[in-house]
Amino acid sequence: MPDSSGFIFDMDGVIVHSNPAHKKAIQIFCDKYHLNVSDTLLEEKVYGRTNKEWIPEVFGEISSEKLKTLADEKEQLFRDLFVPEDHIVPGILSFLETLRERRFPMAIATSAPVENADYILSRLSIKGHFDALLDSSHVTTGKPNPEVYFKAAKALDREPGQCIIFEDSIAGVQAGISAGATVVGVTTTHAKEEFPDCPLVINDFEAVTPDDLLSLV
Repeated sequence: MPDSSGFIFDMDGVIVHSNPAHKKAIQIFCDKYHLNVSDTLLEEKVYGRTNKEWIPEVFGEISSEKLKTLADEKEQLFRDLFVPEDHIVPGILSFLETLRERRFPMAIATSAPVENADYILSRLSIKGHFDALLDSSHVTTGKPNPEVYFKAAKALDREPGQCIIFEDSIAGVQAGISAGATVVGVTTTHAKEEFPDCPLVINDFEAVTPDDLLSLV
């Protein structure tokens, strides 16, 4: 079903290998406020989730104004640290070009704020490749809730079952599967063994073709 398939990409960990920079930014951020954040907490509560969800996990109950201030501070730290051009997931740019040449509809569905999405996609000159761009402002509830993937599929004028999603986080994989899509795991953040429900798990995009993926749908 090539003509009816849509491709949806998470951004952090799929387009760019950015989680190490996020981790460093979070560590600097939390050190400033004398908070300890373990790797387990990052993997279970932070990666793949929106700021409005994970920050209260660390800071406890806070006002919406304080939450926005903290989120903006943390993301500015990340952008100051991260150079997208130096951390591109291997093969992703040529893979996107192939999809574009074959006119497959494509979307970004990220838990990141719009400022990060604009920063990364613009620096890589690929923002125009996508027919839809959904960021944290487009959802009420972040991953593992499937809301963002229902909305991304709709933006592509596709049913979720017609879509192939690329995800590197456990929460993201859960969201895609819950939406009813085919989810490909990308091992930039988690090991292959942590994606038992994905029909395909890849390290990067260097040996992947659209036709390989269409057979999974």
